[in-house]
Amino acid sequence: MKRLVKKLTYSKSKNPDLSLENNLDLDEFKWQIALENSNVGLWDWNAATNDVFYSSKSKQLIGYKDSEIKNSDIKWDQRIHPEDRDAYFKAYNSHINNDIDHFKNEHRIRCKDGSYKWILDRGKIVLRDENDKPLRIIGTHADISQKKKNEELLNKNLELITNQNKRLHNFTHIVSHNLKTHIGNFKNILEFYDDASNEHEKAELVEHLKTISGALTNTIVDLNDIINIKSKSNIDQINETINIYSCANKIIKSLELESQQKGIQIHNAIREIDQLKTNVSYFESILHNLISNGIKYSDPKRNSKIMLQTIHTNKEIKILISDNGIGIDIEKYKDQLFEIYQTFHGTNREDSRGIGLYITKTQVEALGGQIELSSKLNEGSTFTLAFKKQKHSKI
Repeated sequence: MKRLVKKLTYSKSKNPDLSLENNLDLDEFKWQIALENSNVGLWDWNAATNDVFYSSKSKQLIGYKDSEIKNSDIKWDQRIHPEDRDAYFKAYNSHINNDIDHFKNEHRIRCKDGSYKWILDRGKIVLRDENDKPLRIIGTHADISQKKKNEELLNKNLELITNQNKRLHNFTHIVSHNLKTHIGNFKNILEFYDDASNEHEKAELVEHLKTISGALTNTIVDLNDIINIKSKSNIDQINETINIYSCANKIIKSLELESQQKGIQIHNAIREIDQLKTNVSYFESILHNLISNGIKYSDPKRNSKIMLQTIHTNKEIKILISDNGIGIDIEKYKDQLFEIYQTFHGTNREDSRGIGLYITKTQVEALGGQIELSSKLNEGSTFTLAFKKQKHSKI
């Protein structure tokens, strides 16, 4: 609806009848005065003239003084955020067509300074003609920006708690499953030991016990590493400013011997000015895991390469680590990619414990980032790390 406005006015008469214009009666006038003294704005649309009255409070909500802007210049509908307009007009038209008893919509409105504020807009048809067409609608505006902020914070906290509970449940399942497996193996070997008929059999079983003990130790170390990552809470360490290019060069240098042995070229195409506020130890660990992963699963049949680069969006900086290695069948393993003790390459490598990607994902999330993997079997893989830009970050 177009709210091209001719302001409704009230004359300051000493007469109790107050000489009201536009056929406003005394009760209605009292109601409007009450609204003016509250934190709620008033709008009043006259369908016959297509004029809309906006109270001083409605103007104040969008940053204007009453005398600073004419009603006809407000153009409320055009100030609504583009993402909110469809829902706004849908709700309004539903009321006009008698589908709903009153109009109610929450939307963002552009203020005088260009910022947006959340408004609860309510309205109701108070007068219709003989053909049931609306002649007059009266409504209110209320600032609900703080309510929206609280809701957003509540939703974020709820999502965080839900995700933490889910990860805790999965982690508990992992701990229970793996420890039970080791305990079961111990029990079986000890039973075999009691039944052993000679010292040679007992010696073999002792060697099995040593193997199981080593596996249990590795499991405990893995789980302890994960717990340490998940429990990290030192904000000062997380807010170190690092140069991404230099950090990547350091990791590439540390893996130089391994990459040269396999004839792998590693190219650092990250911009030299790119910076990030993060925890340097975690970040170096993430890069080391992903680059060494590219080295480990390179394809011996081709000239292997690993490329590091950054991509910038309005809100994020993305770090891409790509290789032309053996790749992963994403469709087959998409639900297991970052789960603990999962391997996907079919190489039966003894050094593939299936924990690297899980720890890497845990570290990335501890730094407030996200990690994604795109890959094609026999073509290569690309890991994408996405971190929110900080206001004072020089990137």
